[in-house]
Amino acid sequence: MQADQSGEGPGAGNLPLETDVFVGRCAELASLRQTLEVSRLVTVTGVGGVGKSRLAARVAARCAPRDGAWRVELSPVRDPAFVDYAVVEALGLTDHTTRPPRETLLAHLADQRLLMVLDGVEHLVDPCAALVNDLLTRLPDLRVLAVGRRPLAVTGERVFPLAPLGEDEAARLLVDRAAQQGLVVEDGREVRALCRRLDGIPLAVELAAGRLRALSPAQLLDRLEDRFRLLTGGGRDVLPRHRTLRTAIGWSHELCAPEERLLWSRLSVFCGQFDLEAAEYVCSGGGLDADDVLDVLSELLAQSVLAREESAAGVRYRMLDTVRAYGAEWLEATGDAVRLRCRHRDWYVGLATWCELEWFSPRQQEVAARIEAELPNLRRALDHCLTEPDGASLGQYLAGSLWFCWAGCGRLSEGRHWLEQAVRLEPGQTAGEQFRLKALWVLGYVAILQGDTVPALAALQECREEAERVANATAVAYAEHRAGCLALVTDDMARAETLLRSALERYQEIGELNSNVLMGQVELAMTRAFQGDLPDAVRLSEDVRRVCEDHGERWARTYALYVLAYAAWSEGDPVRARELLTECLNAAHAFHDLLGSVLTIELLALVTVTEGDAAEAAVLQGAAAAMWPSVGLPLFGSAYFHAPHQRCEAMAREQLGDERYEECVGQGARLGREAAVSRALGQACEGPPPRPPGRAGRRRADAQVVLRPGNQRA
Repeated sequence: MQADQSGEGPGAGNLPLETDVFVGRCAELASLRQTLEVSRLVTVTGVGGVGKSRLAARVAARCAPRDGAWRVELSPVRDPAFVDYAVVEALGLTDHTTRPPRETLLAHLADQRLLMVLDGVEHLVDPCAALVNDLLTRLPDLRVLAVGRRPLAVTGERVFPLAPLGEDEAARLLVDRAAQQGLVVEDGREVRALCRRLDGIPLAVELAAGRLRALSPAQLLDRLEDRFRLLTGGGRDVLPRHRTLRTAIGWSHELCAPEERLLWSRLSVFCGQFDLEAAEYVCSGGGLDADDVLDVLSELLAQSVLAREESAAGVRYRMLDTVRAYGAEWLEATGDAVRLRCRHRDWYVGLATWCELEWFSPRQQEVAARIEAELPNLRRALDHCLTEPDGASLGQYLAGSLWFCWAGCGRLSEGRHWLEQAVRLEPGQTAGEQFRLKALWVLGYVAILQGDTVPALAALQECREEAERVANATAVAYAEHRAGCLALVTDDMARAETLLRSALERYQEIGELNSNVLMGQVELAMTRAFQGDLPDAVRLSEDVRRVCEDHGERWARTYALYVLAYAAWSEGDPVRARELLTECLNAAHAFHDLLGSVLTIELLALVTVTEGDAAEAAVLQGAAAAMWPSVGLPLFGSAYFHAPHQRCEAMAREQLGDERYEECVGQGARLGREAAVSRALGQACEGPPPRPPGRAGRRRADAQVVLRPGNQRA
């Protein structure tokens, strides 16, 4: 569900073009495009492996509307309640508020003309139908292309049944796939007979082509013939094509060596991509040594059972869903499924533990990429923990340990979903109380960042009371820290300072030092800056920056840079402020930290108007205004955080006049998030208007103030 940009057409969205030959589907391609032009909802149906996803991706890339075509991969989603979250994630939307994901979609897509491809809807027909019906009713410029083995049965739906390839097309596909392996295969009698026996199902044909390294078409045909009766699955009411596909996969399975079949079945516990280390841990034992996993996995790659993929997290592997489902059936038949699911859970609990520790290190960016790649498996592990008997404590531990993902990588809404489930469960053992306490303060933290103060306060109070009852000094410190953070964003500076100083003292007493602790010091620096003590704010922030640089920490450092930039502007140095804010925005955006990004853009707007470019400052304010609803209340509803915005608006209106100011704000509001960040960084500016002579000096002098609520000067 990643938003990798396609290179074809305007706004091609996250649908990558296929680089291989699109064999045998020219007529269907044209027909589906025509159908999509006259209907807002088209569902491509057909047997598994018939090429539905491939056709939909090609059509979407070819006829993407103004704002793009986006693919939502639903096959890894098991919980119907998570469908909306999956769509939000696939569209690259970041929302820090308490709005349900459906409302987030409606808000973000209100003025968008885009095509949404929902791929793999068959196991989630009811929630997908409800979502599609709601979106199409309320978003007149949206089109939906669904892909599944059955229609959604939504009013206005056009069903596009995709048949298997004809004999000629299937033969061309087999010959083409053989050629990609460096093999020369003639389109002769045996090839055509083989394609007929496979009913022209592309997946089955490609599996057969993968065997041509070892067998001739005639040998393949003989072996397939021998297994039709043996491996045909399902009852009399099952469609022959379904049985044929199962036969083709089962035949490929039969041709595997015993250790290859074993690994195939065990790899089915993974969701989405996985890496070699995970496979070696999860799948070893019981007849397969860890040292042998790589060799066996390589054989499965050679046979097209697995696909190798490059990602920001390194080399990873993926199994086709139909192939995974077949392996899962065999795993259940072996009686080893429970053990493998537990090993899968344990691996990802261990991974989350490692990532939490490494978050406070030079590998922070690597951790962010790794977590992004591992989210489908982490979700499966969370679901396993929170639904299995005696899994409560481990689920609370896992949800709490991923705080850096929820807060640091812009996944507040999803984090809230898992944390609320976790804290509702009673810990399974006395030692598990500490895990629930952690989940509580992380829940409070996430709710604060969403601007949801009442649930945040309730979670933190419960955490504090329980932590004091069981004498858990660490949980007390974190609960106090986050209570101070809550006071900060609600403008109670005196209370915020008291709580934050106390929490920092507690951290020092217990020897706690990590990104959270440094954020506590940054938040204390904010209280000092907002109360007019800029030297103390600078001292605290410089100390945080030094510690961050010593440890390679970048996320907390961005907020320290923000405070330093705030101080630089207030002291009349907009050039220095811009340097700091540019560095700050680059880092915040890289972590998908929407709060850090929008705060920085607001302050950059103030710096820009100070430099004499009121029009560009208004554009940046408009861009920030479009982002704030996804963070929470604009600027938290805080007079202190709102002061730079008010000051910038007053200066810009004075220079531009109300009409021109609103025009520039509207221009900024129409920018997408990526474009807004690029604009703020000066990478996509249309060019500022000439600066009036003599104005810059006056703006610099005018900047020498400390901002207070209500735009008062200190």
